[in-house]
Amino acid sequence: MAAGLCRLRRHLTAAFSSAATAGAGQEPPVEPLTELRQAGGVRTIVLNNPRRRNALSLPMLQSLRRDLLHDVKSRELRVIVIAAEGPVFCSGHDLKELSSEDDVKHHSQVFELCAEVMTLIQKLPVPVIAKVNGLATAAGCQLVASCDIAVASEKSQFATPGVNIGLFCSTPAVALGRSLPRKVALEMLFTGEPLSAREALMHGLVSKVVPEDKLEEETMKISQKIRESSKSVLALGKATFYRQITQDLDTAYKMTTKVMVDNLTLRDGQEGIEAFVQKRKPVWSHSQEKK
Repeated sequence: MAAGLCRLRRHLTAAFSSAATAGAGQEPPVEPLTELRQAGGVRTIVLNNPRRRNALSLPMLQSLRRDLLHDVKSRELRVIVIAAEGPVFCSGHDLKELSSEDDVKHHSQVFELCAEVMTLIQKLPVPVIAKVNGLATAAGCQLVASCDIAVASEKSQFATPGVNIGLFCSTPAVALGRSLPRKVALEMLFTGEPLSAREALMHGLVSKVVPEDKLEEETMKISQKIRESSKSVLALGKATFYRQITQDLDTAYKMTTKVMVDNLTLRDGQEGIEAFVQKRKPVWSHSQEKK
């Protein structure tokens, strides 16, 4: 048992810090840091730097932001899935960028862009799904927590081990503290110990856990179900959810009451009700037009 735990800790430390050492003295990879694929209204953004364990370097964050924003208002785009190549979903920040060789301005740029990307995910007008098949640590765990939905394979693990190298995971704590019970989040942050996929599911960090060979199927199943709904209605609902969750109960009900009335004025709001009454499938416009 002790030997197994030691091996797991070594693996976590390697995943968190290998971006600082891997590939030293070698040419950078020629492959794009992220790959964008889109079909049937589902955009898949693949973190594509497994040699560096998909670390969220400044260029990686810039590439991820660009893919998230690409033609985001198109009626064709209905769902975004964030996936990754290799056994590590994302190891967090590239520690080479956080060394004393770089100045405070550069460090601020890295963390500010990371925060921008994490908040952008929740501001997008379409649901964003994390498809996790491996280890997600530090800012990688933050990325999972920031997505609207997360589907993980049984082998996936989640950790915030920054405390073990003297860099507390303060920015990942923002997303974790809003996804997990406080004491669970703080145990992760204080100890750096990982959650298994099943523990992550139990505490609400992920939505579903499936066998590795069913991960793609389950993610697409959720994506296809989302595609059946109106994009404009989903956009309104998502924005409203994140606005109301930070408000007190009375303010939240006052705000969402108005949103429900506004929803009824949308063309798709009336189309959905008419289709239900007429016992037919709705024909969505996916537009913000009023009836």
